[in-house]
Amino acid sequence: MRQKVLGDFDIDRHRFLVVCVLLVNAFTWPIYLTSLIEKIIITNLIADELSIWAAFYLSTTVFGIIGAVLSKKFSGLKFLYFWIALGTITSLVPVLINNFSLTQLVGISILLGASFGLGMPSCLAFFTETTKVENRGRVGGIILLIANLTVPLLTSPFDGLNVMELSIICAAWRGLGLSVYFLKQKTRDSPEVAKTSFVSILRNRSFLLYFVAWLMFGLVNAMETSIIESALSVELLDIMYLVEPVIAIVFILIAGFMCDWIGRKKIILSGFVALGAAYAIIGFIQIPGDLSWYLYFVVDGAAWGIFYLTFVLILWGDLSQPGSREKYYALGSVPFFINNIIPYCVTLSTEDVSWSAAFSVAAFFLFVAVLPLISAPETLPEKKMELRRLRSFAEEARKAREKYERKKEN
Repeated sequence: MRQKVLGDFDIDRHRFLVVCVLLVNAFTWPIYLTSLIEKIIITNLIADELSIWAAFYLSTTVFGIIGAVLSKKFSGLKFLYFWIALGTITSLVPVLINNFSLTQLVGISILLGASFGLGMPSCLAFFTETTKVENRGRVGGIILLIANLTVPLLTSPFDGLNVMELSIICAAWRGLGLSVYFLKQKTRDSPEVAKTSFVSILRNRSFLLYFVAWLMFGLVNAMETSIIESALSVELLDIMYLVEPVIAIVFILIAGFMCDWIGRKKIILSGFVALGAAYAIIGFIQIPGDLSWYLYFVVDGAAWGIFYLTFVLILWGDLSQPGSREKYYALGSVPFFINNIIPYCVTLSTEDVSWSAAFSVAAFFLFVAVLPLISAPETLPEKKMELRRLRSFAEEARKAREKYERKKEN
């Protein structure tokens, strides 16, 4: 059954439900994982957080690449079922340990990171296979909106839970992902394509141009995190933690629709330019009060919404072909996970470097990151955009004609 939603947006309800359950469960499960690790760290007074988080994110990255290869040995959704079941079991491992040492917690982090990363490329590839390229932005935006709106419901009870309770809830939530099995999704056989190696992907010019821009954004953002936290007052930090997620959620949905209307490249470029301008304002222009910071919170949240949707969910699927999507997603996610480690490795403050100078440098590097994007190709086919414009024009002409005929009758 098909339902027409918002103009020319045709969506298969059954397919949308399957991919929505898979992605919402996959995107929200790490919230439980990271909260579980953080709870163990606090409970056992473990000071070496760098080793723990480095183990988690590096394990996620490495096993994402391994999973992209292993998934080819399974047919249909079998690998995703295995991945969800594995995550359910590994989420319960902390229940078996009473007192965690640093070595044990590093091992747990590796295990949890592996169980998350192993199937993530396949899950994202399934999203690409399930959606049409001209609707992919909107479908992805709606799914990420649902996932982000679910987050407050998941995080609200965390403070009062102990390690065992949180581990059980983490496993139960992950196990809910297996509900897709009962939806009995029929998978289509992908057309035969030549095998694509990781090396050939890294030599792909289009992939590299977007990858470099994504990597530069992540590095700049991660380096600025420590400076922002030291430069802002407690009140401004609270405002930032409230405003940025809300703005990001709104722009995830806006960017999803705009990506399908004017293309992915223009939306990404606008995010880089706006964020670079915000950094420049903080670095060069002295605005009275905290207005410059409020502007930064809004623009940074908007940029994260745009980049999260495009670089995590859409771009690598657009650039890849059936049979190679998992590898594209595995490599494309590397900057996202690696850059999560940087704030633990580098601790900068306004005592080490001037925050205005730091933001000025950040603005420069963000504008430099725009250069490869200018040369990057648009991943939404021009024919799809032109067809949508023609449909829109025809619809407007029809409405104008009906309006004219009503006036004539009157």
